[in-house]
Amino acid sequence: MIKFYFHSTPNPAKVALFLEETGLPYELFPVDTAKGEQHSPSFRAVNPNGKVPAIIDTDGPGGQEVRVFDSTAILLYLSEKTGQFAGTPQTRPEMLSWLLFIASGLGPFFGQAVHFQYAAPEPIPYAINRYRREAERHLTVLNQHMEGRDYILGDHYSLADMSAWGWLERVPRVLKGDADTLAAYPNLKRLFDSISARPAAERAKALSGRYSFKTVGDEDSRRALYPSNYPLKA
Repeated sequence: MIKFYFHSTPNPAKVALFLEETGLPYELFPVDTAKGEQHSPSFRAVNPNGKVPAIIDTDGPGGQEVRVFDSTAILLYLSEKTGQFAGTPQTRPEMLSWLLFIASGLGPFFGQAVHFQYAAPEPIPYAINRYRREAERHLTVLNQHMEGRDYILGDHYSLADMSAWGWLERVPRVLKGDADTLAAYPNLKRLFDSISARPAAERAKALSGRYSFKTVGDEDSRRALYPSNYPLKA
């Protein structure tokens, strides 16, 4: 059984999609990050970094219980466990390259672009420009790669597509103010729409509707989400 620690944000969405695609049995454990539940001792025992997603596999290697945290590590672990969505021996190097491109580029720049446009106490034009432009650059790189391809690996649906799907849903928030945010990236729009139409993606998206997570906006939620912005309490 997979114990899946979840919130309705892009990185958990990738893992939800994989679990639904494979049919692996899992139990959902919602973590309300705006309430600070990710900082509880019980969750820090699962992920010392205090982030979602995380999993505990009660039937890990050798039948031993193991924890896995970070969405990319979880996808790779579950892919090895099931033997699914890892690409072929010929395409796996390409899959790993794009998977890490998304993890180290698309995700972080998306996150910072959203932060400085919505969460910063005051607008900082340089920061907004820096992170939006880098988000757009990464989208352009991936969009150009997708020309003439159904999926990132060509014909094969893989972990890289699942990882991209988790973030492409957030493009409207990243590119704040743009009317049709994926219009400039038609190949990515095609990829996103194709994955979103899959039954597993519909089930993964429906998970968020099961819970009422706290809305970000008050001082307590900002302290929960961005604790490093505040001095340590004596």
